[in-house]
Amino acid sequence: MTSIILFDPQEACENLLPLTLTRPVALLRCGIMTISEKWRRAIPSDHSLLTREYLSTKYPSADTPDGDNIFIAGNLLPSPSLSEAIVSLKAGEALYHNDTLIALRGNRDDLDDTSSLTHRRFQGDVTAINHLYDIFMLNGVALADDFTTLTAGRTSAPLPSNCTLIGSPENLFIENDATLNCATINVTHGPVYIGHGCEVMEGSHIRGGFAMLDGSVVNMGSKIYGATTLGPHCKVGGELNNVVMTGFSNKAHDGFLGNAVIGEWCNLGAGCTASNLKNDYTPIKLWNYPTHRFLPTGLQFCGLIMGDHSKAGINTMFNTATVVGVGCNIHGTGFPRNFVASFQDGSASGFSDVSFHRFIDTARRVMARRDIELTDTDIEILQHVNEFAENFK
Repeated sequence: MTSIILFDPQEACENLLPLTLTRPVALLRCGIMTISEKWRRAIPSDHSLLTREYLSTKYPSADTPDGDNIFIAGNLLPSPSLSEAIVSLKAGEALYHNDTLIALRGNRDDLDDTSSLTHRRFQGDVTAINHLYDIFMLNGVALADDFTTLTAGRTSAPLPSNCTLIGSPENLFIENDATLNCATINVTHGPVYIGHGCEVMEGSHIRGGFAMLDGSVVNMGSKIYGATTLGPHCKVGGELNNVVMTGFSNKAHDGFLGNAVIGEWCNLGAGCTASNLKNDYTPIKLWNYPTHRFLPTGLQFCGLIMGDHSKAGINTMFNTATVVGVGCNIHGTGFPRNFVASFQDGSASGFSDVSFHRFIDTARRVMARRDIELTDTDIEILQHVNEFAENFK
């Protein structure tokens, strides 16, 4: 069987920091599924990931030197035409879109030098996540595509009689063990997917596109605008607009979050609010790791980008387009700066280094609440991220 390997394109991987500090690019979530999950459905086969060395113990590649390997750029979202073009590649062929390598059939060494391969051009459209803001900007289209894929040929559980649906029932899918009470769901602007074991509490208003994955909770009186995705085991409250929460993270109380991407194991305390629009309506700049600079985005709306295992205390305020690294603890009054490197503790008045050992103790406790173990491999990855953060303090 052909082995499918999703590889980390270097430029995209660096531009997607801090989210890619702790995961391969293909494990980013956009829409309902991660990129990897999308490709598993698009091209059923043996799948694995080819990522940076310090992540490879946790995410090993299954390619073989003499085997039949198809390498696909891990930042690409699949489409029928792209999947067909990739599957049709012959051994020794590479597929390009413009000047960018998007796939090849061969060996790992071919990724470094494609000169010996036959180059083919893909003439169709390609959807790729190249920047942090692409995740929320593309979330609506990706969510609609994933909704179609996940619900095709299946029957939704009925919407409880005490809930109100606005729009066509075909745009709502509820797994049979989800719980909803006295909620309003509007599917006229996009589909709504309610996953296994999810709960939508009374008084909540949801406008699609929206998806919540296994075990997630929408607290009472929440106001959620599309396109928003809650990964598995998230808990949200207050107001959300065009937010992607990767998984296992909480914003359980009042406060606003918009045009944002939140990693795993994050927590935003009660009253936490993040701006997504500058008062003077000027275009937004966002921190970029490879250039060590704030770069123009061309966007008018951009909120909080937060790496894994970061926390914000009650009533924390974030300026428009703030990037927070991995393992941060932010608290206190005022607005912290628009870029906070990983493993920093503090507020607008200043930051200090997080004690790595104390951080690990906290991470263990947080993950244990979900019956997930923080492994030695996880700790090694986080130690690498901690050392990498020295370059940005």
